[in-house]
Amino acid sequence: MAGTTRRRFDPEFRAGAVRIVKETGKPVAHVARDLGINEYTLHNWVQMDRHANGKVSGGGGGTLKESEQEELARLRREKAELARELAREKAAWAKERAELEDERDVLKRSVVLWVREAMGR
Repeated sequence: MAGTTRRRFDPEFRAGAVRIVKETGKPVAHVARDLGINEYTLHNWVQMDRHANGKVSGGGGGTLKESEQEELARLRREKAELARELAREKAAWAKERAELEDERDVLKRSVVLWVREAMGR
C-alpha cells in the first residue's frame, strides 16, 4: 500500500457528527455516508460518547444498579480466574506433550538400534 495517510478529524467535527446521530436518530451508516467518513469510525465515536456519558452499551442503555455492578464485578473476577486456570492447564498440557514427544523420539531411536543389531549390522 503506497502512501495512504490517516485522516485526522478535529474534536468539534467528531462531536458534531455524534450529535447528528443522537439528535436525528438516523442510522450511523447513513450519517457517515452523508459526512463522507467511514461508518465504523463514526460508530466508534458514538460508542466513545456513550461511555463518556456513563451509559453502558447493550441491554437498556441505562446505568447499572448497585447489585448489578456487584454481580458484574464478581463475574469479571470469575472470568479472570478461569482465564488464569486455563493458561495454567495449557502450560501443563504443553509440558506433558513435550515430555511425551521426547519419550517417543527415544523409543524410535531405540527401535532403529534394535533392528540394526538384530539384522547384524
